[in-house]
Amino acid sequence: MFSYFLRRLGYLLFVIWGVTFAAFFIAQVVPGDPAAAALGSNAREAQIEAYRESLGLNKPVYVQYLNYMQRLVTGDLGKSIKTRRPIVRDLRDFFPATLELTLAAILITVILGVPTGILAALNQNKLPDVVIRVLALLGGATPIYWLAILFIAFFHTRLGILPGPGQLDPFLIPPPKVTGFMTIDTLLARDFPAFVDALRHLIMPALVLGAFSTALLTRMVRSTMLEVLSQDYIRTAKAKGNSNRVVLWKHALRNAALPILTVLGGVVGSLLTGAVLTETIFSWPGIGGYATSSALNLDFPAVMGVTLVAGLTYTLINLIVDLLYAFFDPRISYS
Repeated sequence: MFSYFLRRLGYLLFVIWGVTFAAFFIAQVVPGDPAAAALGSNAREAQIEAYRESLGLNKPVYVQYLNYMQRLVTGDLGKSIKTRRPIVRDLRDFFPATLELTLAAILITVILGVPTGILAALNQNKLPDVVIRVLALLGGATPIYWLAILFIAFFHTRLGILPGPGQLDPFLIPPPKVTGFMTIDTLLARDFPAFVDALRHLIMPALVLGAFSTALLTRMVRSTMLEVLSQDYIRTAKAKGNSNRVVLWKHALRNAALPILTVLGGVVGSLLTGAVLTETIFSWPGIGGYATSSALNLDFPAVMGVTLVAGLTYTLINLIVDLLYAFFDPRISYS
């Protein structure tokens, strides 16, 4: 296990290098001048040139890349051209909000996706199966931005049962930032009305963000469970007198866990890095909005920082999924 972990750690370093290499050189061919974008249209050429020199943008491309990698080894992602702050600090400020939203979406995905997939498999071609398949098809086919607009128009504007965009009601005092998670920070501050409000603000964006993932997981659980339930060992378990609950949870679901776990790992990575539209529509102060703003302002160091975090997140999630394989399937060994 330890040797496998070391090998995957080596792959992780290779992935990080590949992500930084691709992101850096793609940024070089994007039209536009980051220095001119940062100083504005009224800046004179001499000012732009001096600012470009201060950022090292006048050096050859390979020199810029080597300097960037040298700083990266020490944990320095550079400074944002737009915010003029260290990118590590920006990511530390924006990432917790994205992580909070992602965890809520994952929770919704698992709570809704797994039981509905099992229910559809147990009632193949019956009314529950047909209804679940139609809903899964709609959830997977509806664009996020359209679903978000529908949710806001119906649950907020028309019914008024859920608050609108943002993390907290503007009339409430935000709690001191400890973890960056609004729900946890309000609890730590013992501000229970603010906690309830933060939780209500989290519901709509989490549902919208998790809609596609829930539909995907539901279809995967259904198809995998149908395949497993037709196996001989399931009939043997039933013939031995095991209850339907034992057969379902101990034999069927555990043997169906590997493909479900694979899909769930990909879903977690896509949720964490694909929240740009959701955060923009719901005014969620996360890393998605930060990445969009950085890209529009040609803030290449910030874009590369976000890209690096996304690549690192995907790789770590895949590593965790691979390690969980051995837990669900004793035939798999990493010795």
